[in-house]
Amino acid sequence: MPQSMHIERHFRASQTIRDIVIGMADGLTVPFALAAGLSGAVASNHLITTAGIAEIAAGSVAMGLGGYLAARGDAEHYASEMRREWQEVQTIPEQEADEIVEVFRAYGVSPEQCAPVVEALRADRGAWVRFMMRFELGLERPEPGRAKRSAATIGGAYVVGGLIPISPYFMTSNMDAALLASTVVTLFALGSFGFIKGGYTGIPRMRSALQTLLIGGAAAAAAFALAKAIA
Repeated sequence: MPQSMHIERHFRASQTIRDIVIGMADGLTVPFALAAGLSGAVASNHLITTAGIAEIAAGSVAMGLGGYLAARGDAEHYASEMRREWQEVQTIPEQEADEIVEVFRAYGVSPEQCAPVVEALRADRGAWVRFMMRFELGLERPEPGRAKRSAATIGGAYVVGGLIPISPYFMTSNMDAALLASTVVTLFALGSFGFIKGGYTGIPRMRSALQTLLIGGAAAAAAFALAKAIA
């Protein structure tokens, strides 16, 4: 009886999704809180939209820069640890070989069983170093250009998210109607974003939508209360 080929489907863009989540979540909540807080303090939609656009511009740059620096920091940390591992396999190879055994021991593999693997890795120092980086230190090689992509993704997601709660203020001069519409579209966007995110991350879509809605809604409410208190 012929067997169907097993195809593994694993999601491998977790860092990109993380960047989108960071940018979108902040973009939805911070401009919403700013606009909502100003709604009770000023009588001009023009001021609210101007302040909102300025905040989105500044926030996207700040968030993008933060993502860039974080990704650069990860790359520099990886490079530093790789230099140290190269030095150790050259200067203290026996200790490093013992560390390979300890890694396998954690998976229930005896020293005798992993001996051929240890010998194979010792014959290829490049593979040895990569093995130690991944399984001893738990570090993955950063993707080339990761810092710039992270900055662009976070900044772009912040802009997209930020325009959603601000858009009702462009469409009506009635403050109460604009605030209500902004609240509705922001909550809807949070739930929709969580639903879509669940499809990519493997989490049940409805659970992901509810989690994102509750967490994002709580953050937006807290930020709104603070903005109202200050305004």
